[in-house]
Amino acid sequence: MTPAPVLPILPHMKTLPASLFILAAAAGIALAQEPAAKPKSAPAPKFVTPPDVNGHKTIIALPESRRPIKVGVYSGPGAPQSSVDAVVKVMKPFPEATTVILNGEQVATENLAAYDVLVFPGGSGSGQSKGIGEAGLKNVREFVGNGGGYVGICAGAYLACSNFSWGLGILNAGTVSSKWRRGQAILDLEMTEAGKPLLGDVKDVFKVRYNNGPILKPWTRTDLPAYTPLTLFRTEVAKNDTPVGVQVNTAAQAIGSFGKGRVFVSSPHPEGTPGLENLIPRGVFWAAGDKKENVLP
Repeated sequence: MTPAPVLPILPHMKTLPASLFILAAAAGIALAQEPAAKPKSAPAPKFVTPPDVNGHKTIIALPESRRPIKVGVYSGPGAPQSSVDAVVKVMKPFPEATTVILNGEQVATENLAAYDVLVFPGGSGSGQSKGIGEAGLKNVREFVGNGGGYVGICAGAYLACSNFSWGLGILNAGTVSSKWRRGQAILDLEMTEAGKPLLGDVKDVFKVRYNNGPILKPWTRTDLPAYTPLTLFRTEVAKNDTPVGVQVNTAAQAIGSFGKGRVFVSSPHPEGTPGLENLIPRGVFWAAGDKKENVLP
């Protein structure tokens, strides 16, 4: 069994400085994990995604298969409001999806069977784990294992992995390095053949916003099937002494199964990338499955 890597969040990194929250909110997407505070004299420049990043084209088409579903979006520690708002915004055009905001206590105590899909957005994976607590982790695992859907974006993808003591362990994936602060960038993605039925037949390379998301690699679980890459990174960013050459050709979006449930993760932020607004909704409707009956109350 490969030993779990050193946790990316140190004990003293409990909260983000207010200045970084403001920068993340202004950018529209939160950080994937909690970085160390930067000196006030050298604030990080605001990262702005160009509106023409994908040539003003809709790269990912509307989801073709949609049924009435109820979607719970986690909002609490580890999930800044900007990240929650980004998910709600891309789900809003779909009247079939009823979106409900859930705090940590609700995730831990509610009967999650009332939902079809849970979404854990960008922010901090370890922070989200603390936000829902051990009871919440157990409740989410049982929900997915019993047939529920899980969608994790950036921090939510970290949370799904199997190599962290604080993770859900619902995806047979780990991360290539404990050095996770790779930075922000606009990167190239390319669709795999396996990704085309789910995300659409996109033949050319396209752009996505990346912000410290996990660099996935197959993990060592024998009780879970291997994950399936839907898209691959074709370029990379490797700032802050992070390893070079490990991101290209790894999965940017991937799917797996856990028990009877479906798991969809995205390392980068399509919900914050012009032209890719339909990618996360496609993941949500896929994760919900094709149940003929719906669970809306």
